[in-house]
Amino acid sequence: MKIIAWKRDRLKELVELWNKELAVDFPMREELFIQNSFDDVNISYGSSYIAVDDQDHVIGFVVAKRWQEEIDVKMDPKRGWIQVLLVDSAHRGKGIGTTLLERAEADLKGNGVEEMQLGGDPFHYFSGIPDHYTDAQKWAEKHGYNKRVDTYDLINHLDKKYDLPVDHSVAFSILKKKEEADLISFLERCFPGRWVYETMKYFEMNGNGREFVIVKKKGQIIGFCRINDRHSPFIAQNVYWSPLFEQEVGGIGPLGIDANEQKQGYGLAIVQAAMVYLQQRSIETIIIDWTILVDFYKKLDFNPWKTYGVYLKDLK
Repeated sequence: MKIIAWKRDRLKELVELWNKELAVDFPMREELFIQNSFDDVNISYGSSYIAVDDQDHVIGFVVAKRWQEEIDVKMDPKRGWIQVLLVDSAHRGKGIGTTLLERAEADLKGNGVEEMQLGGDPFHYFSGIPDHYTDAQKWAEKHGYNKRVDTYDLINHLDKKYDLPVDHSVAFSILKKKEEADLISFLERCFPGRWVYETMKYFEMNGNGREFVIVKKKGQIIGFCRINDRHSPFIAQNVYWSPLFEQEVGGIGPLGIDANEQKQGYGLAIVQAAMVYLQQRSIETIIIDWTILVDFYKKLDFNPWKTYGVYLKDLK
């Protein structure tokens, strides 16, 4: 076994290994893998590695990230991420995964990272370790990671038609491109950090606004909800696994309401509005990723689909 550098010329082998091990739950596309594991500027190429056997076949890999964007959106520069660590099942139990993890952690620590997270990275695949991968969770705990919380992906197969909520105090609409600055200003004020970054990247990647539902009160944005489908400018997190379905899949989230306007039903209403707009685009199944608000979304007929454990480790 040999450890080599993270290289795009191994793309096909990397995706083949992923699908050999994970396709039944998480089918990978080359386009998605390039987007998330090669093109994201936060990938730490010096901390990501490929394991090959004596015949130079890929038998494992780790993708590590640290915050490297120049955009100031209040992301933690001391947080590092393992986006994915995968070893061919035929080669497990030989210390390959441990070697990949330890090398990634050591390099990230040398670059100022003080806390590691498994998943949850910018352009992530998973919010944490899927719950049904119990061996992986036990392995993470053995290597010093502790579970902080469970998160969920939810699903609604849209067995009925939804209507726009009626509330004469506010107005729901799809964001117009000319409202980009207003949305970013709202997010910077109400939800600084990751959601600002993701929205900036959306427009940087030629988004025109059709992926955002907004709610206005007296002409001002007081809330937002992201929606995605296969026509979005990049593959968004809540439609990553759409190849599992024959029908058209859409995604909802993230979303948020100005703290000064909460507890008035606007949060649930904007989700319902988002569902209406997606149904108008012939979406038949909607997925919400990375949430803990299971009871909240159940009010609109969403149910748990996948569960993840969020694992972190102190490197200090």
